[in-house]
Amino acid sequence: MSVFGLLSGYWPASEISINFLIFINVFGALLLGLLVGYERSYHGRAAGMRTYGLVCMASAALTVIAGYSDYWYNGFADMSGTEPTRIIQGIVTGIGFLGAGVIMKEGFSISGLSSAASIWTASAIGVMVGVGFYGAAISLALLSVICMMWISRLEHWLPSHKALAITLQFQKNFIPREAVLRETAIKCGYDINSESLSITSKDGFSEWHFVASALSKDCGITLEELTHVLAKLEGIENFAVSHAKN
Repeated sequence: MSVFGLLSGYWPASEISINFLIFINVFGALLLGLLVGYERSYHGRAAGMRTYGLVCMASAALTVIAGYSDYWYNGFADMSGTEPTRIIQGIVTGIGFLGAGVIMKEGFSISGLSSAASIWTASAIGVMVGVGFYGAAISLALLSVICMMWISRLEHWLPSHKALAITLQFQKNFIPREAVLRETAIKCGYDINSESLSITSKDGFSEWHFVASALSKDCGITLEELTHVLAKLEGIENFAVSHAKN
């Protein structure tokens, strides 16, 4: 008997069509997730296209397979008196806590969001393999790899506003003015996010923390050039500059 004959006996045409339908659903969810994530990426937020795409895709996968429970385990298992959806809920919840452990926040910078989303997506792939939707699980795994490897390049190619986390420590008893800082930032191609501004003062030393977003993708001087500008700024004692996204 040929290989295709063996596969057709174990994997009938009806299940192949269902796996393909699941693939269409998760692929559509990926595109919509990327669309929402691009808005966040465009404004320099930490969670970008990859994070939103992975979460949206995995959520769709777990939701759509619930509608085909009669085909779980290739239709051979006795589902009476059991509620396997509770098992899925427990897995997703537990993996969510595991994913939270890889997210790191330091000042305005957040890292690990995409890793956390990929861990959660991996749990969805495992669930789909467990219930017997092998084709859909393979497609979800391939889409996840594509999302992790190539979407970051797409983000860099699309118009966006890069963001920088800036900390300025002023000389003792020096009174900084926001208007002066904002004017300097605009000359450098950046705009200060007013909502991110925080000010601390101790023993006559003022320290300002804020996020500055580039006015456009190709606007904004480099990190090295910005350090030269800040070093010459009146009243500056110390400063720190870093990228403000993962």
